[in-house]
Amino acid sequence: MKYIQVEIKLDQVHIEPVTGLLLTMGIDETAVEDPSDLAEILSKEHGYEWDYIDDGVLASSGAVPKITFYLDEGEDERAASLARKIGAEFTETEITITAQDDSQWKDKWKEFFKPAHITEDLVVKPTWEEYRPKGREKVIEIDPGMAFGTGTHETTSLCLKLMEKYLRPKDHVLDVGCGSGILSVGAALLGAEKVLAIDIDPEAVKVSAENVKLNRCTDTVEVRQGNLIDGVDFMADITVANLMADLVMLLTGHMYKAMNQGGIYISSGILTEKEDEVTRVIKSCGFDIIETRKDGMWCAIAARARF
Repeated sequence: MKYIQVEIKLDQVHIEPVTGLLLTMGIDETAVEDPSDLAEILSKEHGYEWDYIDDGVLASSGAVPKITFYLDEGEDERAASLARKIGAEFTETEITITAQDDSQWKDKWKEFFKPAHITEDLVVKPTWEEYRPKGREKVIEIDPGMAFGTGTHETTSLCLKLMEKYLRPKDHVLDVGCGSGILSVGAALLGAEKVLAIDIDPEAVKVSAENVKLNRCTDTVEVRQGNLIDGVDFMADITVANLMADLVMLLTGHMYKAMNQGGIYISSGILTEKEDEVTRVIKSCGFDIIETRKDGMWCAIAARARF
């Protein structure tokens, strides 16, 4: 697909008036990059803390603010006219207009997503790759698109490895923050009798449902949009939550309420530096820690519900 990208570098004080001017000229969809927003987040004045911030994001904290918007191919004259009007009113702006063509690179990432052994028995493969399972192998077929991961991230593989160890045939599994649905599909393939996958993000619910259908697990896995805090009419033998540490700690008490006696709670997405803090919260909510696994900077915790 070909399109025109217009990038405006400007002073922070001009972001709002330039955005307003663009609105009057029919541009109502813009991407604003304001380094002061990141500085505000890093100041922790909001009362929360990010577990992990990519180095590339940190590097952008000293960058010049910019506004980016896009026009269809062939709108070169409109782009030039908009640039002239903005430049005339805001003389210190730097405006760049470039023609873009994503037809060659938009699917480039697919070349690097190959079938991968995630656990002893589970293999994750993309829809566009062929793979013939060997022996006891079970294949999770996934089409992550650009919005969700491929399932090979350490946090996901840690969850699947713990699920493979603790899940028993006929177990009921609750997947909180299901994302692409990979953990729910994995649970179904490992023998779960019933799986409930929930997420507050409607796009995640859509993608999860598609991947559940793709793997022929619709009889086992139900996908819902919902928030665990509001409660669910489901009691689980296994609960999995591949989230950030702060969300794990926020939701653990609610996880306990959805657990059957002796149920296993698997939490992941936790930086190793947060392990002790998360462990304390899990114990305080009625669980006994039975295992912690680590992979690089990440860890996953398996705990058993006390009753």
